[in-house]
Amino acid sequence: MKAMVLMLAAAALAGCDRRADSGPVVVSAIGGAPVYPRRGVVPDLPSRVLLDATAQGLVRFDAGGQIEPGLAERWTVMDDGASYIFRLREAYWASGGRVTAEEIVRLLRRRLTATDNPLGPFLTAIDEIVVMTPQVIEIRLNRPRPDLLKLFAQPDMTLVAPSPPSGGGPLRIVQAATDGRIAALLRPAFDPGQADPDDQRELQPEQDVRLIGERAARAIVRFARRDSDLVSGGTLADWPLLATIDLPRTSVRRDPAVGLFGLVVSRRDGFLADPANRIALSAAIDRAALVAAIASGWEPADRLLPEALDSASPPQVPDWSLLTMVQRQAAARARVAAFSPVRVRLTIALPPGPGMTLLHGQLAASLRAIGIVLDRLAPDMPADLRLVDAVAPYDSARWYLATACAPCGEQAAAALEAARLAPTSADRGARLAAADAAMNADAGFIPIARPLRWSLVATRLSAWQANPRAWHPLNRLRPDPT
Repeated sequence: MKAMVLMLAAAALAGCDRRADSGPVVVSAIGGAPVYPRRGVVPDLPSRVLLDATAQGLVRFDAGGQIEPGLAERWTVMDDGASYIFRLREAYWASGGRVTAEEIVRLLRRRLTATDNPLGPFLTAIDEIVVMTPQVIEIRLNRPRPDLLKLFAQPDMTLVAPSPPSGGGPLRIVQAATDGRIAALLRPAFDPGQADPDDQRELQPEQDVRLIGERAARAIVRFARRDSDLVSGGTLADWPLLATIDLPRTSVRRDPAVGLFGLVVSRRDGFLADPANRIALSAAIDRAALVAAIASGWEPADRLLPEALDSASPPQVPDWSLLTMVQRQAAARARVAAFSPVRVRLTIALPPGPGMTLLHGQLAASLRAIGIVLDRLAPDMPADLRLVDAVAPYDSARWYLATACAPCGEQAAAALEAARLAPTSADRGARLAAADAAMNADAGFIPIARPLRWSLVATRLSAWQANPRAWHPLNRLRPDPT
């Protein structure tokens, strides 16, 4: 930590004036080196950014997190989301071959069952994918899902032709490193569907993008030295690093990200075996003090669902939310004292990073007040509590409930499975409401706040937009050239 602070302080001396809008856009994505997908391996953020830039699915996200055409130029949703019909545009793989409907159907079927696709559990309603004409495909579902397009827009649903891997994305890789990794110098691909084919051949250096995957401290230093234009993928883990360096006030941007940030009760024994004790544990956390101490304006959360979404009822609110903090901690302290005459010890698994150290300190202070000692463990170690920090890929109550159910009680799990199998949208909404109520009673997930996502953005990237998906495509950072 000390070394990181010294490095950031040194970068501050280099100054951080406005970066000129000349040359390639340089992007630092927080994580490892960006590599093309490997079978069975879920990619980290830099690799997902690379995949989204150089490959695409039927649809994709624009700068504002809204749906825009990908390999499909238009689409129709029929029968309340039981059928999706896509008309394909003229597109080509990076290898030069024409993208065909048959290939898209084959690759989509493969993505549905791929072990490296985290969206697979939310795509089980898809029954079949068929070619209707050389330009049209249909996705048929055995249960209506009107919210499917946002899942198809995720980088996890991009399509890559094998042997050699080749995408049909808006950008192309134009430089490869000598060690076999993908060097992320990217250039706009020729799009035969645009009306100005001659203009596309007159590319300017500013249309290129160089993607770097690196840890947050190095990314912040690079930005502070005016050697990059964007740091993407910031989370709570590295948020405190921004306070150690002088950055332009307008460069730090936060997304209004939607999703889950809270604790899963991963071991249900001892004090945590009783749902009433789990409820007391959740009630004892001073969320307002926690978020205020770490990041001004960070929004706390005391319930699992942010709003009704596709549930038939408003989100379940815990009973303790009507009590004062003093009342909540007094009741929780009484439960701990009734369970054990000595302090109860619990463990929490957290990722590394100064933000997680602050989080542990705030949680430990709240629980110490009720007689619980909270010990921190590494993220891969078995622990009583485990952090979930995830942006929702689409707006369904089922994603929130299923992600929080890790594990949850038998009644809650059964209610969630019933919602998955609901034959109609109305029935699904009612069953999701029942699952939310069961999850609230089970108290297997402790909400804390909304996910914290931040970026550093240079003024030349005037097309960058904060959005609920916290996703920023590399081809939507600067205005389209005129």
